[in-house]
Amino acid sequence: MRASMGRVGSCYDNAVAESFLATMKAEIGTRVWAMRAEARQAVFAYINHYNHKRLHSTLQHRTPHEARACYRQPIALAA
Repeated sequence: MRASMGRVGSCYDNAVAESFLATMKAEIGTRVWAMRAEARQAVFAYINHYNHKRLHSTLQHRTPHEARACYRQPIALAA
């Protein structure tokens, strides 16, 4: 991962990523894996869990996958 390239004092550029990473660290821990492949597998398993099984209160207790499936772009009517 790379450090944020936003301006100093701009807290909005990576707030979502920081929140996600803090949640991931809390849920899978910060242990040291023996091999990079094991760490990668743990991160991808967590991302799959986060997107397909973990319910989010801000999404009316749905998963992000369910919320995206139900999302409809508003259609602009031509005048």
